[in-house]
Amino acid sequence: MLDARPRPRADGSGRWRRPGLLAPLAAALVLPLLAGPASAAPAQGAKPAKPVTTDYENPLAPVIPGGGTVDSCADPTVINGQTPGDDRWYLYCTTDPLNDSETVDGSAVFHRIPTMVSDDLVNWTYVNDAFPLDGGAVPAWIDRSSAFWAPEVVYSTTFEQYYMFVTVTETTSASGTGSDECQGDSAIGVATSGSPTGPWTFSDAPVVAPRPGPGTCDFMWTFDPDVLGDSIADEGILYYGSYYGGVFGTGLTLTADGATTAGPGTMVAIDNKYEGANVVERDGYYYLFVSATNCCNGALTGYSVFVGRSRSALGPFVDQQGNSLTDAQAGGTPFLTMNGNRWTGTGHNTVFQDAAGDWWTIYHAVDQSDPFFEGQPGFTKRPALLDPIDWVNGWPTVNGGAGPSDSKQPAPAGQPGQRSRHKAKLVKPQLPGTLLRAYSDEFDGTSLSSAWTWDAGSNATAPPPPYTVSGGVLRTEIQHADTNVDVDNAYVLVRDAPDGDYVVDTKVRVSIPDEGCCFNYAQAGLGVYGDEDNLVKLTNTSIWNTRQTEWAKEIDASRAIEGQNRYGNTIVGPPSEDWTYLRIVADELDSPQQRADAGGDAYAYTAYTSQDGRNWVRGGTWTHSFGPDAQTALFAMGATEQVTDIETAEFDYVRVYSLKGGPRGS
Repeated sequence: MLDARPRPRADGSGRWRRPGLLAPLAAALVLPLLAGPASAAPAQGAKPAKPVTTDYENPLAPVIPGGGTVDSCADPTVINGQTPGDDRWYLYCTTDPLNDSETVDGSAVFHRIPTMVSDDLVNWTYVNDAFPLDGGAVPAWIDRSSAFWAPEVVYSTTFEQYYMFVTVTETTSASGTGSDECQGDSAIGVATSGSPTGPWTFSDAPVVAPRPGPGTCDFMWTFDPDVLGDSIADEGILYYGSYYGGVFGTGLTLTADGATTAGPGTMVAIDNKYEGANVVERDGYYYLFVSATNCCNGALTGYSVFVGRSRSALGPFVDQQGNSLTDAQAGGTPFLTMNGNRWTGTGHNTVFQDAAGDWWTIYHAVDQSDPFFEGQPGFTKRPALLDPIDWVNGWPTVNGGAGPSDSKQPAPAGQPGQRSRHKAKLVKPQLPGTLLRAYSDEFDGTSLSSAWTWDAGSNATAPPPPYTVSGGVLRTEIQHADTNVDVDNAYVLVRDAPDGDYVVDTKVRVSIPDEGCCFNYAQAGLGVYGDEDNLVKLTNTSIWNTRQTEWAKEIDASRAIEGQNRYGNTIVGPPSEDWTYLRIVADELDSPQQRADAGGDAYAYTAYTSQDGRNWVRGGTWTHSFGPDAQTALFAMGATEQVTDIETAEFDYVRVYSLKGGPRGS
């Protein structure tokens, strides 16, 4: 089937897949389970005994007393001690094994919200699990097999205690709207404690109950809680939600033993695009950080963080170009995405200020050289990373736009009176240089240049799609076919790419309606092509009720390790309702290690999108190797059986340039 591609999209029931925890989890979480190693909670209020930490290097690897480190910390959240004299930092992670030693024998030990403590935000120590599996029964509304995901911790000055909000993956009929027979009836729960390291006591009722969908045993994804602020009195704002159902903000009231909400609230980010909300306030703006695409796709995980801002805590949130995050062409300015080093899948972050007031983010990522838990092919390991935030014209970016760091970095200020050692340095822009006319086409004639050829997928049975060239535009049908893993029944229009560094642009328009469901997964755009199983492509794509720009990579079977999907994707800026401008920068890799990892004659391919051809949004970087026969490519394909009309794609031009400041393409 055309829609059976390993990228974040709906499954047979119409929901987006979130493969964060694999099949072993369901069996492993039936109580009683093994509890992980634990130690006594640290004494609060203690001053740091070690010298000031001056630098750090990713990933963060909290030490486990007795041996080992925490090598997976998905969906991290961090909070500074909120009571007088407590200047320590507390880090919490989603339910997962801690490291390979807990999966190597073929089974898996899961920890329900591992908890870490630090004096300096760099050196962390694992202290316990928030909800140890031998620590007592959960309330009747929580199914005993449930995992707890995406923790969020806030302190109440009214009740002088901490509140931990979590995603409860499985509930019972005692939740009010959950089911004893169905799965996926997730909810938001809350637990309270006088200490940031517990013990925690669950509330007897969910904060946000399961939200039934239109079908039988169909529930919207009530995931990923976030509370505005680290400390509130007894009222605030709760954000929650995920791909299936959207992301919402609602009024929150804390009680002595739990919390209630003011109802479903306001949608702040459209369904079928975002999850993992984190909202902070700065200089009169509220900034909504949300993550997109597949969290858990091994080395091809394109999970990334996007941002919008608003004068109101409940939106509307718009990106840097003014696009709303609730529009069909859903806005969102890239904040954190892969940059071509070993880290990919940089998502589900927490944003905070260090002791000196400088801004930082902790997030999970995937090491491309070590993507899976040992003995668990396909089960993605997600260590925690730390990087600074720089504010440019009122908008946040990580490391001045450079993205995740993979070398020694200046450390944050962990304690009062210390200073952050980070200095902002903006990333160098990538700009087109000289137009390479031999590789470009304005489509000024009445037929295609002989430089173009239709490359047929190995499973293609139909002729190439009908097309015309007139009025300076190439028009072609959007094929009911695809080039995705083993489908490979589509045609791709290709021509030779230059040697050296280069930039390739196109201007594309699709006849698919600007909004509405469903035109899955019709797409048209630009790429660099080795063959049907080795490519990168940037397309204007229809995904359920949204229109997105998909930036994808595919590898052949010889490059994939056991358990590895061969197709991965991320997104860039939103497409336009009319013409969308797409750009790929091909920058030949200089590092011998990067070249070896990518397969030899390798490039870093960085995606850009624009709605007007002037203001460009920089996206993520895939590395790939196509050898000496790399080609630039146009794609118009992906329409499934849901698309019954003949839809078309129009290309105004293909322009290839040298990369300004780099070796000239030839």
